[in-house]
Amino acid sequence: MNEETFNQLMPPQARADMLSVLSFIEEFGDELENSSDLLALTPNLRISAHLIRGHLEGRLITMTSLIGASRAPYATANRRIKDMQEAGLIDQRPRTATGKSFSLHPSVHLMEQWTQLASRVHRMASAHFNGGATTDTTEYYYGESYMKAKSIPPMEVLVEPLKLAGGLRVLVHGDPTFMVMDNLKRQFEQTIGTQIHQRAFSIDRLREETMRNANRKSSNYDIIAVDLPWVGGFAESNVLMPLDVAMDIARIDPSDFHTAGWQAAHWNGRAFGIPAQTTPELLFYRKDLFTRAGIAPPATTHELLSAAKALHNPQRGLHGIAWNAARGTALGHTVLMTLADFGQPILDLKPNAGGFDTQDLAKRNYRVTIDTAAGLQAAEFLNELLKYSPPDILSMSWYERIRPYAAGRIAMAYGYTLLAPYFELDDASPANGQTGYLPHPAGPNGAPIAPVGGYVMGIPANLPKERVAAAVEALLVFTSPPAQKLYVQNGSRTNPRYSVGSDPDVRRLSPIFEAVDAMSWRDELQFWPRPPIPEICEIIQICGEEFHDMLRGIISLQKALRRAQERADATLAPPP
Repeated sequence: MNEETFNQLMPPQARADMLSVLSFIEEFGDELENSSDLLALTPNLRISAHLIRGHLEGRLITMTSLIGASRAPYATANRRIKDMQEAGLIDQRPRTATGKSFSLHPSVHLMEQWTQLASRVHRMASAHFNGGATTDTTEYYYGESYMKAKSIPPMEVLVEPLKLAGGLRVLVHGDPTFMVMDNLKRQFEQTIGTQIHQRAFSIDRLREETMRNANRKSSNYDIIAVDLPWVGGFAESNVLMPLDVAMDIARIDPSDFHTAGWQAAHWNGRAFGIPAQTTPELLFYRKDLFTRAGIAPPATTHELLSAAKALHNPQRGLHGIAWNAARGTALGHTVLMTLADFGQPILDLKPNAGGFDTQDLAKRNYRVTIDTAAGLQAAEFLNELLKYSPPDILSMSWYERIRPYAAGRIAMAYGYTLLAPYFELDDASPANGQTGYLPHPAGPNGAPIAPVGGYVMGIPANLPKERVAAAVEALLVFTSPPAQKLYVQNGSRTNPRYSVGSDPDVRRLSPIFEAVDAMSWRDELQFWPRPPIPEICEIIQICGEEFHDMLRGIISLQKALRRAQERADATLAPPP
């Protein structure tokens, strides 16, 4: 995506908001400089602001004007600009055939950084200068207004039916959202003008079938669903086709996707799929039970343990909490997310304003971080959770933790939003209409986060060329706002798009969409807890095995951490 496309995709209100924040930063900088020379803004900041303003206002930026805007000596400013060019923040374009005259432009990377900065500045200003409260997310999210949101229209039939010999072949996960898609198959067939053949597998079998398909000379599927942690490995192994090879990325409308979900679809700066489900893992809790016991919803791991203890009453058939604790993949995911709750990713990622930086994962210059002080805190926390969990907790995984919650036998449960239909659509469930949705409560060194899960839909790298164009058109239909709205109306509780979450028809169906949008607005939706590196599945499996032995009392906490660290270290290949 080039910068013109980025600018075209930015809504007018978002552009105006960014210019407003730019003016604030520049004027605030002037006030600081007028107070003392020691408080001057850095040349880099002034250079960036001048570039962004010129880009948004359509003004030509030359080296001379940029040096002047920096307010630094000529040599210093020239050196700073060159440094920013080498860092990929400034693009240079020739204005003449000789290239001696050129213009300077903000790179897409710089534009993305300033978009996020402008959003955070606006949010902080609202929090600190609006009576101590942030703007109500039911009325505002950056660049859009929920109050002015209009209903998304139904899907429209394609002008030209897709021409695919044998029909469209799709490989998906057998979860509630993709099953909704299967139930609506006839409607989608009418929309795209060809038959749809969908195969659904459990998560482990889905991965196996995808890898088998990648080894075939020609793909058996036109579109495949990919779990977010697999993206890096599939990109490195040439399982998926980069989207920019198959289509114009601008057609997707990237700005409409939750930031974490869209970023998770990338590897080495390229998108390899379109978000079909953005489903964060949240803490589900019974509001009625909490109210009756006089307990506030937990914001910290300490408060969560206290609430679980207070509500745990096995004699009356009620347990405090359920979570993924089955050996292997299920518990492994819990370990990674619990580490994140205590402020530590599974890799030694660099911290940034939104959590941790994942942009350089493709360089493979990372190491595993399990046997640490935060790792010990996470292990101790999981050990404590056992006391207030059902007796069969160590065999509970994705669905097993939600079914007893829906049946009224659990007071709290960690669960992905895609599993909410188990109680939201069951009028007989005690949790129906009584469930609150929270991000993960944070440990002492962490912050509340909602680890993002879900799936992207992509094009297999070995799909015959003659089928790619039609597969892209089908992919755009399946992931479009009208399609996403249709999934929700038919029982799905996942949504990757802001426009769908703000649709009044969608918001009336479940409080989960407003809650998730608010978490995204607060930067709580994060995908760094499960970084999509090629080794992630092995690391998850290792954590799920060693920590399971720990929870069973076979090995100590320290030994589980040490063994998991050693085994995970052995999975890492040296950087290329």
